[in-house]
Amino acid sequence: MARTNREATVRRLLERPPPPVPPGLHAQAVRRGARILRRRTLARRAMWLLVCAAAVAFTVWALTARPWAEPPSETTPPLTGW
Repeated sequence: MARTNREATVRRLLERPPPPVPPGLHAQAVRRGARILRRRTLARRAMWLLVCAAAVAFTVWALTARPWAEPPSETTPPLTGW
C-alpha cells in the first residue's frame, strides 16, 4: 500500500464519527480501576511490612549473634597461673 493510500485511509477513518460506547462502560471501568488501585495499595503495604519485619529480625539477630566479633580461640588453652 502506497503512502498516499495509507494517508487517505487514515483520514477516512478519522473523519468518521466514533462508534457508540456501550452504556455502563464508564461505571464498570471506574469500579475496576478502583479495585486495581486497592489491590496495589494493599500489596505495597504488605511489602513494606515484610521489609520492616525483615529489618527488625536482622537487627535482633545481629545484636544477639554479634557476627562482627571474633570468636574466642579454642586451639590453645588459656595461660593462667604464671
